[in-house]
Amino acid sequence: MKKVVAKKKFGQNFLKDRSVLYKIIQSMPNNTNRIVEIGPGLGDLTKELVKYKDVTAYEVDRDLYSILQVEFIKELDSNKFDLILGDVLDQWSLKNSLYDGKYDLIANLPYYIATNIILNALDDNNCENIIVMIQKEVADKFTAKCGEKAYSSLSVITQLLSKEATTLCVVPPISFEPPPKVDSAVIYIQKDLTKSLNNGFKKFLKVCFSQPRKVLLKNLSSVFDKKQLQIIFEEMDIKPTARPHEVDASLYSHIYTKVTNNGRKYSS
Repeated sequence: MKKVVAKKKFGQNFLKDRSVLYKIIQSMPNNTNRIVEIGPGLGDLTKELVKYKDVTAYEVDRDLYSILQVEFIKELDSNKFDLILGDVLDQWSLKNSLYDGKYDLIANLPYYIATNIILNALDDNNCENIIVMIQKEVADKFTAKCGEKAYSSLSVITQLLSKEATTLCVVPPISFEPPPKVDSAVIYIQKDLTKSLNNGFKKFLKVCFSQPRKVLLKNLSSVFDKKQLQIIFEEMDIKPTARPHEVDASLYSHIYTKVTNNGRKYSS
């Protein structure tokens, strides 16, 4: 196979550290779900995944798609592997899911769309588990607990939609070719398929964390009536000086319910 040059526009960094591949494989849930892989690249992770389960992979790069068609010709012929050329975000827009049945998302994600991919996977009712490698800074935001510096709206969303969210390992730049400028991390999210969040709540969270260093009351006062908020905070025993990262995920749900209930209006 001729040497493949990573394309910056697709955020390509090819993993060369096989120990990381094995950690990902070892963390796979013991179930009958199909695996969906996004951005299989040169197929290093794919080769390991198809040993255990059937895989559907989405690749946006036509050159890599052609290489993968040759590399996995046996798996494609036996229907163990399904390779789709296209953008996964377009697929989610069209069908709301990447696969018709239950699946687990396992992938080394392109950094530039990793956040959007994980948020879509959290919303996808067919996706049960998420094991992905992403930029460590972003990984921290998805897995942070209340009180931690990285705790964000992404942390709240993840906690409310999952049974478990944890970092499996940190991966240094030298594990990739070409090496990225930042550390990466593999995260595991086990979703709670009985839970869902509406878009109104997600917009509410953006307001809550709009200025993370400011107090939560001030952030919310830019949209909601301050006097009503003060009453709600007192009812819920939340300090008026509490900052966004100091408020538990479950409390955000209750605040949202109260500010949007009983005809309470946005402040003018």
